[in-house]
Amino acid sequence: MNLHAQLARKGEPTCFPEPLARGQAKLAGRGLYDVCLSLKIGDRIVGNDVGGDDKGLVMITGANRGGKSTFLRSMGIAQLMMQCGMFVAAGSFRANVCDGIFTHFKREEDTRMRSGKLDEELSRMSSIVDNLTPYSIVLFNESFASTNEREGSEIARQIVRALVETGIKVFYVTHMFDLAHRFYLAKTDAALFLRAERLADGRRTFRLVEGEPSPTSYGEDLYKRIFGGEINHPPHRLIAKVHLPILPTKRDPD
Repeated sequence: MNLHAQLARKGEPTCFPEPLARGQAKLAGRGLYDVCLSLKIGDRIVGNDVGGDDKGLVMITGANRGGKSTFLRSMGIAQLMMQCGMFVAAGSFRANVCDGIFTHFKREEDTRMRSGKLDEELSRMSSIVDNLTPYSIVLFNESFASTNEREGSEIARQIVRALVETGIKVFYVTHMFDLAHRFYLAKTDAALFLRAERLADGRRTFRLVEGEPSPTSYGEDLYKRIFGGEINHPPHRLIAKVHLPILPTKRDPD
């Protein structure tokens, strides 16, 4: 009641959701927003519309600071509030119920140096898999990006494919273009691709739109906004002249 009253004072929309039977991926929302973020700031939150019926995979890419992680949190919180019998922070919302909601978000480096970052991510993923059922939801946020893109994309691709084939709904926020683009090229009907909107002048609308994954996250926009001016790119090739000692060989007795 207190939460509803505070959201109403801000003019934020709320609704009673429509929970649907498990077993088939259903998702439709209008004006969906992150209720936790709304409680932290004075302004109203930009909501998102999403339609993901029969979509076992929702891949989210696009500009840095464009609202991707915020949307991911709003999805998880909406699902949780719905299954608690509560109202949801949206104009309208319906989705299939699930047996569990699991999150795999990136973490900071282990300061105790007991393991590397990738090892820690894989260990957490293993623990999640041990508790998954076919009617679960997994939210990934920049997972497996602690290694190079080729290796991280391949690890993530195999995990996501296995989860979706098992009937688990997956939401994945990533900057790894190789990962997102390969799923896009597969042209599967069970995948939805959302992209954080960026205007021509670099401004973020904090809305997600359907679209092909972009090969850039426009990090330069943030650099210019924070530091001003243009970025002086280094040359693509840096050639260093190194003098190495000539070692004698068996054919050169001197």
